[in-house]
Amino acid sequence: MLKTITLKKNYEFKNVLTRGKYCSGKYIDIYIKKNNKRFNRIGIAVSVKVAKANKRNRIKRLIRENYRLLEKDLNYGYEIVFLWKKRQDIKNATYYNIKNDIVKIFLENNILSKNEVS
Repeated sequence: MLKTITLKKNYEFKNVLTRGKYCSGKYIDIYIKKNNKRFNRIGIAVSVKVAKANKRNRIKRLIRENYRLLEKDLNYGYEIVFLWKKRQDIKNATYYNIKNDIVKIFLENNILSKNEVS
């Protein structure tokens, strides 16, 4: 199993957020930028204003797990930043809500092929 490569530095996040394409779902905003490499890198950010640390970490775990399960079916060469919408209630952070948002956005941007979705 491959380890997911993550964005760690502030300037890496800023680069994707300023130059990347903005895509919005019901619960998640995603910024996508091409990196012309043979792998994808992801970053996840949940604002302090959303909830306390344990609930923010739960959201991040759910996003990371959904991405991990889709990763093998994705096209490569992208940097992706996931942002949880501040106005969405934390109770809406379910596995399936997040999965539906991510799949919908990836299909719209041709990052995920339609016949790979289960």
